Amino acid sequence: MTKIENSEKMEFNRRDFLLKSLALSGYALAVYPLAYSAIQTDQNGIEVSDVKIPVGKIKIPAYQAFPKGNKPFPVIIICHEIFGVHEYIKDLCRRFAKLGYYAIAPSLYFRQGEVNNIKEISEIIAKVVSKVTNKQVNTDLDATVKFVKESKKIDANKMYITGFCWGGKATWLYAAHNPELKAAIAWYGPLLSAEKTQEEFPIDIAAKLKVPVLGLYGGKDARILPEHIEKMNSELKKGTSNSKIIVYPDAEHGFFADYRPSYNQMASDEALREMLKWIKDHS
Repeated sequence: MTKIENSEKMEFNRRDFLLKSLALSGYALAVYPLAYSAIQTDQNGIEVSDVKIPVGKIKIPAYQAFPKGNKPFPVIIICHEIFGVHEYIKDLCRRFAKLGYYAIAPSLYFRQGEVNNIKEISEIIAKVVSKVTNKQVNTDLDATVKFVKESKKIDANKMYITGFCWGGKATWLYAAHNPELKAAIAWYGPLLSAEKTQEEFPIDIAAKLKVPVLGLYGGKDARILPEHIEKMNSELKKGTSNSKIIVYPDAEHGFFADYRPSYNQMASDEALREMLKWIKDHS
């Protein structure tokens, strides 16, 4: 074996080991193969825990992370993708905690079932996601807001929400549902339905919004098309929320998800800066 071949084999083995290590750390089965760019954030300087949020007669699981210390922190509620609260969403909580936020991600599918062990996206949608109603999601997010307000760790006057993909849609809708939010950031969430449904979509509430929402979308998204964004912008202009959408021309759907092949670091970094600026501007 030549030095080049040996080097390539070592690199392949290192990559294979890393991906297997990541796979063992809580990623949903449906996201495999994991991208080499997957980020893992440590717990230095922050506190993390699994918690239960009371919602009526049940309790839904959630993951939270916040900086060490006693001062009250601004809150970011994270709405997960269709893959549920798997390792990527937990890692996001840790990342935002390191930026000074109390971050919490409730499991918004809890009543319908666990999706981490389902291998096919189509099966996740058919068995779980399709059965989750907007009313249920808003109820669970209301309970999450109540839960964090009972903590001495948070500043109740600085409450924000963000979400990704399916959670991006939930973010738009919850911003319309809860006018007490300071601002919201929706990452590539569906804006309108491709088929008839009685459930509301973001385009249905755009003109009624009071909470300012920042939409972050990819220009190469095969699911959320330019005409969808154009229609959404038209509806937003009818309202007074001063919401806006930024499109990253070279980014695909899921461009912020570093564990997926769609990850676009340049768009991701720029969009995160826009998100943090949006929060600052609405604090």
